[in-house]
Amino acid sequence: MDLQVLRTRCEARLGELQLPIPFDVQQFCHSIGERRSRPILLHSIDSPAGPCGTWLAAPASDHIFYERQTSPLHQEHIILHEISHLLCGHRGGSVSDGELRDLLLPDLRPEMVESVLRRRAYGTDDKQEAELLASLILERVARTRSPRAAAPDAETASLLHRLHASLEQPSEG
Repeated sequence: MDLQVLRTRCEARLGELQLPIPFDVQQFCHSIGERRSRPILLHSIDSPAGPCGTWLAAPASDHIFYERQTSPLHQEHIILHEISHLLCGHRGGSVSDGELRDLLLPDLRPEMVESVLRRRAYGTDDKQEAELLASLILERVARTRSPRAAAPDAETASLLHRLHASLEQPSEG
């Protein structure tokens, strides 16, 4: 696949999106779901395959499963990658309501999880396109996030206060 054509196509899709400010991935999924008249439900899981995600299309809703045991930024990237498949018109794995119910039950059978997750078979071009669009979304989001916008935790605030105080006092000597 021609990477320049792919990037142009992904940038055009990005231009059509309204990203919430401040960015919130759940709010973003909600707005995409409303636009498509199909709710998008997020589910954190402990994946036996490691940090990954999947998008499953049920009869009346879309479900994105993402790794629970990874950083919030990585979770966000996984979710955006799966949303990007949806935005690019790729085919998600489809499940019946019964299979989805089995998948969401806390005592689910490992064979069921493997069976459902194995159904998804994106081609390399689809994976590349979804990854690029997810990265472009995160790139745009990063420009709206300011390191100063987040309040520091108590320990960091205390350290900054002491540092500031030490720099304000004239040196004796």
